[in-house]
Amino acid sequence: MEIKLITLNEVTSELQSQLTKLYKQLNSELTQLDIATALSDYNTTEAVVCLVDKKLVGIAMMAKYKVVSGHKGMIEDVIVSSDYRGQGIGRKLMEKLLERAEVSKLDDVLLFSGHHRTAAIALYKSLGFTLKESGIYIKKI
Repeated sequence: MEIKLITLNEVTSELQSQLTKLYKQLNSELTQLDIATALSDYNTTEAVVCLVDKKLVGIAMMAKYKVVSGHKGMIEDVIVSSDYRGQGIGRKLMEKLLERAEVSKLDDVLLFSGHHRTAAIALYKSLGFTLKESGIYIKKI
């Protein structure tokens, strides 16, 4: 098992194909950007992957941004293949992103999770995340 930060130069059509399949386990209804686009635009997104025998079995991404209230990171698209859950992969992906947050000197790291994702929420709490008393609103453009 290999947990690593992936760079734009390492993105292949095979990796993209594997990610497309993996992402459907998170939400089969959403349209995906390809990973090369996500990593190249503005150079502010980092992706950590878990590979087992060159097969993508997990991914977590963090977008970094600056606002008046400080330097922030937003964790998105944390996915571990259903065949590999319960092996600590999600924790290792998250720990790697949190290491990257420290290196980048971020003030806060945020994430959103559906209330029904109890295992994911337990993981996030064990890593020190707390529920922020606020609402999130969305407007599709």
